Amino acid sequence: VELLARPEPGSVLDAGCGSGVVAVAAARLGFEPVFAVDVDEAAVEVARETARANGVKVDVTKGDVLRDELPAVDLVVANIELRAVEELLARRAAARAITSGYLASERLRAPDWRTVDRLELDGWAADALEAL
Repeated sequence: VELLARPEPGSVLDAGCGSGVVAVAAARLGFEPVFAVDVDEAAVEVARETARANGVKVDVTKGDVLRDELPAVDLVVANIELRAVEELLARRAAARAITSGYLASERLRAPDWRTVDRLELDGWAADALEAL
């Protein structure tokens, strides 16, 4: 979320949204439209409720971010395991990305992306990236 507060707001996709907390944070930071996608129906319902409870508009849908068609956005955010992040980045869903969900000791392999910022906290990493 700290990295999400840095860029100019635009459209955003929370890929593998889980509870929808990151999508809600994006909406509160002025991003719009905000899309959230998760493969788990229970996560989709929780994310919808999280958005409702926080009074923000988030378009939450069920889908596989590694296989299904994704909305065209300015920024994709993903707090998922490293291998899934790398596969998602290979899809080039946006020109910018913020990724997390992997250990600080792990290094992201994304040849078509440049890391512009990295944060580490309690052994976990988050990267801000731009497409080359």
